[in-house]
Amino acid sequence: MLPFTDMIRTYYAIQTEEKVMLDGRDGYKQDEYVYFTISADNKEIIHMEQAALAYYLMENRYSQLAVPIPNIHGDWITKNQGSDYMVFQLRHNHSENPYSSGASLGNFHQVGSAYSYEPKSISSYGQWKQLWINKLSFFENHIEEDSRKNPSSYYRLLMDVLPYIIGISENGIQYLQESNYDHRFHEADQGTIAFRRYSDQLSRPVIWAEDLFYDHPVRDIAEVIRFMMLNNKETQEIGLFINEYQSVRPLSVFSWRLLYARLIFPIHFFDLMERGIKREDPEQSYIELQSMLEKQNIYEKKLKRFFETVNMDHEALQIPVLHWL
Repeated sequence: MLPFTDMIRTYYAIQTEEKVMLDGRDGYKQDEYVYFTISADNKEIIHMEQAALAYYLMENRYSQLAVPIPNIHGDWITKNQGSDYMVFQLRHNHSENPYSSGASLGNFHQVGSAYSYEPKSISSYGQWKQLWINKLSFFENHIEEDSRKNPSSYYRLLMDVLPYIIGISENGIQYLQESNYDHRFHEADQGTIAFRRYSDQLSRPVIWAEDLFYDHPVRDIAEVIRFMMLNNKETQEIGLFINEYQSVRPLSVFSWRLLYARLIFPIHFFDLMERGIKREDPEQSYIELQSMLEKQNIYEKKLKRFFETVNMDHEALQIPVLHWL
């Protein structure tokens, strides 16, 4: 396989000057640009839809986007020794984000909601119920089969807690289904550019096109709050984040219900199980699962007080809550 510098010289006619490290990835500079090579593992339509979102954002003041560029033949994907790659270009002039975390995400969603076309392959907008059912069914079957084939302390512990994961997942799906009948929504409930898993990418020096997604804005809000609750952040931090976000984009009653449903559904456990399937070392998965179970106790306590934390009178607004928490 051609070294990266030779590959982009041969296929992209770019002569790089020095190697740099940004956001944990190796890149190579030429003038004010940095170039990265990324494995193109997904279907081409997925890469292209993410590229379209990235270019739109870059044209709308998000200069820290690393965007794919075509090679000298006009192709977006380059085959090198049997593997597919894309080259991403970043103008390395990142300035500090002037907004607080909540306002920053609100502004990002505001810009993203003006994007004219809903992608087909990277959109989950309006599809959560079926996607959650599919995810639950897949892991329920896969974990039981894997535990038989690969007995380990990780799979024994996972099988012990699987009924709990299934039960709380079904609660989330049921709550979401009932929420879909609540029509108290407004313009801020339209689809927007979001992240597959938001983890404060807006404060980083690089936003990767491959992280972009299209969904209801609550997708990202939930991940911020999920992280805060799992890591036992102070109640004031959660309330402050929500207040900052709503100073830019107020949430409808429908949004609040979607947010609560997404917090009930234990996505963090599914992400952990997905890593466990891909990882060869079950001991590391066992340690992660033990830690997650300890955090879940804190998470449930915070979820029980969620509406109180964000200063919402859920009873006055007729927003139901889980009473078993």
